[in-house]
Amino acid sequence: MKKTVQGIATIGVTFAVALAMTACSSKPKSSANSSSSTTPNSSSPASTAPSSAPSSSSAPVTSPSAASTGSAKLCMVLDTGGVDDRSFNQSSWQGLQDANKANPNIQISYVASNSQNDYTPNLNAEVSKGCDSVIAVGGLMADAVKSVAAANPNQQFAEIDSPSAGPNDYGIQFNTAQGGFLGGYLAASMTKTGKVATYGGLNIPPVTIYMDGFWEGVQYFNQQKGKSVQVLGWDEKNQKGGTFAQSFTDQNKGRSITQSFISQGADIIFPVAGGTGLGSGAAAQASGGKVSVIWVDTDGCESAQQYCSVFLSSVVKGLASSVTTYANAVASGQKLGGQSYIGTLANNGTGLAPFHDFDSKVPANVKSELDQIKSDIESGKISITSPSQPK
Repeated sequence: MKKTVQGIATIGVTFAVALAMTACSSKPKSSANSSSSTTPNSSSPASTAPSSAPSSSSAPVTSPSAASTGSAKLCMVLDTGGVDDRSFNQSSWQGLQDANKANPNIQISYVASNSQNDYTPNLNAEVSKGCDSVIAVGGLMADAVKSVAAANPNQQFAEIDSPSAGPNDYGIQFNTAQGGFLGGYLAASMTKTGKVATYGGLNIPPVTIYMDGFWEGVQYFNQQKGKSVQVLGWDEKNQKGGTFAQSFTDQNKGRSITQSFISQGADIIFPVAGGTGLGSGAAAQASGGKVSVIWVDTDGCESAQQYCSVFLSSVVKGLASSVTTYANAVASGQKLGGQSYIGTLANNGTGLAPFHDFDSKVPANVKSELDQIKSDIESGKISITSPSQPK
């Protein structure tokens, strides 16, 4: 699918350029250890980062392709699901790995959270390491980050999927309702049964924002085409309802939910549930070609290759590139607390991944319609109504 890059204004080089380079996430490199670190050496590429900090609601100005010559110690606290979750943890950690690869003077490490009870202890442990910035992965850590950041005013923090919680905390957010809208329209265009489905890991805004967009995209298709494609598992008008696995790791639960949707007639499934969604891939694979999946966060054909044959596409967000860019900014000496970046279609912070094995099966007119819808969302002609959109 053709991607159009429209930058958002920042001081110096815009973050849109950084995200344009990696609009669809590359295949993450997994780590076998529960904690990993890299020691700097004397080799480092040239810097192109300006010294000034970006304005509010913008992102770090250093491009991931041109790392800072400075040094920094970046420590990441992962959410539950592990570093190999094929989703937001893995992609976020990939961003630090990419920063280190470009500039070995950026030291990186991560610690995994086995449960939500680990958030505060893990954040405090990373603070004690003397990190230049502690990066928290996932909006569920918002309260813990706010508390620990307030108790450590001289420590820099960043949090993915949450706005800034204070003067020393930088928010990295994504309006994935926009990408989800494209995914919903695609699903409605491709269904043969007239029923599609979505479910989440937990009923929280970073999850339901995707589901809202997907639902809206289907409604838009119905409006434009005079059709009545149904969405199982979610209705944006009922934010307290819907289908949720209550887990981001339980693949059996994901498979069970998907099999239930299939039994109700759905033939395209959109799981917003991290590793739990791999169960949807397994269920679709077992259908013998009758069911397909739209993956989430990363390009599923790169992060979960075993199910590429059933992945119609993926609704992605620029996790890896945003983390890389933030790491480069910290290494260049920038302090970015008290503000947030929001990834959108316009700056390639979200969107659709390539169709891969389905490329020849998606009609040319559908591809053209998706391009036009993307443009209309960027221009404001199409208004997204999800209440979970970051502001």
